[in-house]
Amino acid sequence: MKFAKYFAAGLISVMGLASCGDDFMDVEYTSNLDKETAVGVAADKPSVFMNAIWSQMVAVQSTHDDFGLMSILHASDMMGEDIAMGADSWFVFDYDFDNREYNYRRTGSTWKILYSMISMANDIIKLYPDYTSETGNALVGQALSVRACAYYYLALIYQNPFNADGSIASEKPAVPLMLTASDVKSDGSHYTEEELENLKGRNTIGLIMSQIEQDLRGAVENLEESGYTRESSDKNSIDYQVASGLLARYYLISSKWNEAAQAANKARAGYSMGTAKKGSLITVSDADWMWGFNHDTETQTTYASFYSHISNEAPGYSGIQYNTNLIDARLYSMIPADDTRRAWFNGPEGDATASQPGGKLPYAARKFGHEKDWSEDYMYMRAPEMVLIEAEAYARMGQEAKAAEVLSVLMNSRQPSWSKLHSTASVEDVLLQRRIELWGEGFVRFDLIRNNKGVDRKYEGSNHLPGHLIQVPAQDKRWVYQIPMSEMQENSHISEDEQNE
Repeated sequence: MKFAKYFAAGLISVMGLASCGDDFMDVEYTSNLDKETAVGVAADKPSVFMNAIWSQMVAVQSTHDDFGLMSILHASDMMGEDIAMGADSWFVFDYDFDNREYNYRRTGSTWKILYSMISMANDIIKLYPDYTSETGNALVGQALSVRACAYYYLALIYQNPFNADGSIASEKPAVPLMLTASDVKSDGSHYTEEELENLKGRNTIGLIMSQIEQDLRGAVENLEESGYTRESSDKNSIDYQVASGLLARYYLISSKWNEAAQAANKARAGYSMGTAKKGSLITVSDADWMWGFNHDTETQTTYASFYSHISNEAPGYSGIQYNTNLIDARLYSMIPADDTRRAWFNGPEGDATASQPGGKLPYAARKFGHEKDWSEDYMYMRAPEMVLIEAEAYARMGQEAKAAEVLSVLMNSRQPSWSKLHSTASVEDVLLQRRIELWGEGFVRFDLIRNNKGVDRKYEGSNHLPGHLIQVPAQDKRWVYQIPMSEMQENSHISEDEQNE
C-alpha cells in the first residue's frame, strides 16, 4: 500500500491538486521539513499543517464530478431516493447503483481521497508521539478527528457494516488500517512494526469501528485538555465541539444511544438552528454551521464543485439544467405547508421566476445558494444534525417525550406549530426530519443502510427519471463498493479472493 509519504511530499502533492490561497499553502513552511524542523514550525504556525489537509479535502482530483470529500457525499446521496435527477448526466451511474466495480473511477477516487486524509493526519500524529505540548494536543486532536472521519466513511462505503437488525456485523472484512508507531493498542502498548504492517490487509469491521471510537475519544480529550479554541471566523478547523459531533455520529451508527445523545448535546451547545430560506446555505459564517471549508476566489473550483452539481441558483451543471437535482415528489409531499423548509424546494408547479433554467423546474431544489465569484463554502457539519442525533437517540431509548423536547429546538425555527402538535417523537418522526433538514448534505445512503432500508423510486407519481425507477433492497451488494483495482494490485496483504462480491 503506497500511502506512506514524507510530510513535505504530502503537502507539495496537495499544491498540485487544487488552486489554493496563501493562507492554505505557505511553501516556506512546507518544503524539505525534517521532523525537528516540522515540530518547530508546528509550534510557530500550527495552522499550516491542518490547512494542507483542509485543502486536500476540497481538491479536484481528475474530473468535474471528483471534487474532494463533498463529491463522495454527493455520490452517496444519489444512491437514495430523496434526490431525483432532472437529466441523465453527471452522477447518473451513482444514481443507478452502477458505480461500484473495482475498475471504476468512483471507487478509486473515493479511496484516494479518504486515504490521503488518513496519510496526512498520520504525518501530524507522528510529530507528537507523547502529545506533550498544548500545540501538540491541539494538532493531534484535529488529526485524530480527520483520521476517524475518513475511516468512518471507508467502513460505510467499502462494506455494509450492519446486520439486518441494525447491529454491527463485527466480523465482516473492512479496509486496511494505516496507523503510526505513536498509536497505542487497547491494552496501552504500542504497535510493533510487524503489527503495523499486518494491519494493511482487510481488517474486520469490529476493529475499524474500535479504532474510530478510540481516535474520536482521544480527539475530544486532546482538544479539551489543550484548551484549543478557534477564532470565530475559523470553521475550517476542528475544535472540541466538532470532534464531539463526529463522536456523536459514530455512536449513532454503533447504537450507543445514551452516548450519542450526550455527545450531540455537547457538540451543539451555543449554536443556533439558523433559518430555512431559499438559497440560504452558502457560508460557514451562518450561525448553525459548525465545520466546513471557507472557500475564496483562489480555492473555488467553479464547475468542478459541489455547488455546481447541487445548486439550482448557480449557473453550474445543475442550474443550467444539465443535471438538475430535484427533491423526490413523495418526500416533498411530507413537508407541511407551514414548514419554512418548503422554501428550499419548488412545488409541482415549478417557479418561472427562477434565475436559472434548472431552478424553474417542478420540485427543483432551491436550498443551496450561489455567490457570483463561486466562493460558496462546503458544509461538513451543522448544528441541526446534532439536534436530530440527540432526538433520535432518545427515541431509540423509548424516551419519546424527551425526543420531542429535543426535536422542538429545531422545529421551533422550522415549523412552530410542530411542538403544539407533538408531545412525543418516534424514531420514524425523527428520521423524516433528518431527510428534510439534511437533504443534499450527504447522509441518505448511510441512513438507509444503518436502518436496513432499501430504495424504491417506482411509485405512482414518481418524479424520478424514466428508465431509472429502480428498486434496491436493503443488504443488496450494490450498496458496497469493491476495493479499487490499484489497491488490489499494489497491496500484497489483500488477495483476489478477498474482493467484495
